[in-house]
Amino acid sequence: MPKRNDLNQFGRFTEPAVLILISLAECPRHGYAIARDIDQVTGYKPGPGTLYGALGRLETRGFIRPQSEDHIDGRCVYELTSTGQKALSERLDAMAAVGRIGRNRLDGCPV
Repeated sequence: MPKRNDLNQFGRFTEPAVLILISLAECPRHGYAIARDIDQVTGYKPGPGTLYGALGRLETRGFIRPQSEDHIDGRCVYELTSTGQKALSERLDAMAAVGRIGRNRLDGCPV
């Protein structure tokens, strides 16, 4: 069973959640700016339902929070929390470990 601060709890929404956290690790952003950043970095453009659903789940679990009551052009600006930083760091470490294993196997596999 996933821990409360484990990104695995998001199931099929884990990838969008990770991408949102990566975007917010750079700086606070509103939803549209998060989507634009994700698109620029990955070429993947999350739809509004995916984006705002993931933002809601991340906020509910304490990984992100609205940045005070200030809004940019009427949009809520989100920032990463310390819980979100920890969860993202753990997830990136796990992804890096899997990447190293995959690369080692690929490099050692005769074609």
